[in-house]
Amino acid sequence: MPASPSTARAINDRLALRLMQDEGPLTAGQLKQLTGLSRPTVADLVERLAAAGLIEVVGEAGEQRRGPNARLYGIVAGRAHLAALDVRTEGVAVLVSDLVGRVLAEASVPIGGDIGTGPAVEQAVTLVERALKESGADRLHTVGIGAPGLIDPASGELRDSSGLPAWHRRLVATLQERLPEARVTVENETNLAALAEQREGAAGDRDTFVLLWLGHGTGAAVVLDGALRRGASGGTGEIGFLPVPGTTGLPSATDCEGGFHSLAGSAAVVALAREHGIGPALEPVPGEPEAAALVRAAVAQTPDASGGTPDSPPGSGLGDTSSGRFLDALADRLAIGAASVVAVLDPGCVVLGGEVGQAGGGALATRVADRLRRMAPLPTQVRPSLLGGAAVLRGALLTARGSAQEELFGGH
Repeated sequence: MPASPSTARAINDRLALRLMQDEGPLTAGQLKQLTGLSRPTVADLVERLAAAGLIEVVGEAGEQRRGPNARLYGIVAGRAHLAALDVRTEGVAVLVSDLVGRVLAEASVPIGGDIGTGPAVEQAVTLVERALKESGADRLHTVGIGAPGLIDPASGELRDSSGLPAWHRRLVATLQERLPEARVTVENETNLAALAEQREGAAGDRDTFVLLWLGHGTGAAVVLDGALRRGASGGTGEIGFLPVPGTTGLPSATDCEGGFHSLAGSAAVVALAREHGIGPALEPVPGEPEAAALVRAAVAQTPDASGGTPDSPPGSGLGDTSSGRFLDALADRLAIGAASVVAVLDPGCVVLGGEVGQAGGGALATRVADRLRRMAPLPTQVRPSLLGGAAVLRGALLTARGSAQEELFGGH
């Protein structure tokens, strides 16, 4: 059956808003070209969306054009304000943005492991409130949180975990209490990082890939056919618990020691670097985990930092230095976990994410890819993260923005 006039208007409005979300400000002529709608229909929807306070004139297109046809229409950025949080075991980072994603304020605070649950939650909430004040906004519409741990697929809540601070779960509820007008959502940090890498980073051309998170801890996010896969209990990608050779034992249901985490977690990478005599980088990056700093130093000290294989002959400058041998040994470890994922999922692409994956760059990614070619029959690209640790915060912002726009634009 043909759509009713009101339904057709709603479909056209949503299409125009979606284009402005993806493309940025557009003229009426560009909207006509992109939507295939007639000029009168575009004129009507522009007037309708402007009257609803959803779009506004934000400028003109080109210096040579003037008048109504040159007006650029964009989403009203101040219609809603958003917050994104990256919650780690050792601290919290937050940013506040407008509805189009322009960052208005950023802040972070370390939270020590010896601080109690109440004080830790208060520090984090105070950080959000301070960032909101600095942004100039009076309230938040949506808050997106990225945190380690399992998200219950039924309730959307962070599940209790013996390996994570108690203040993580309390923080979500406290933010909702202190910001009663805001919608507060939480998602696993690695899943958010994968969404960010797909939208803005290394996996922009992929609808199927796996992100191997390499930061303070390890994890994986699985994107298949464009959809993030969470699993029956929200635990897809808990690769730290994967039993692997080369460890001194087996992981348990409550402790990932003995699993892949023991090979590729931050402490294990630091220990491996020390074994190979790798020192820290000369210019430390603020907030960078020690493991990432050591990997970055090794890449800088490797004669051919673009890559190399463990089969390179002595004297080639690819694996015969201490830094090259360290990267080779690290790649050996990462390939074990990556090969297991590839054998089961055949993703075609593995992104080495997190701070360590970004620090390793092409040198580490090339080494892991070389090993995968020998270990697995399935062709798999290996790419370094372009966003590193910042991917969690970007992913939280993207999901908060999408959620807010979906609600605000729902009637159009």
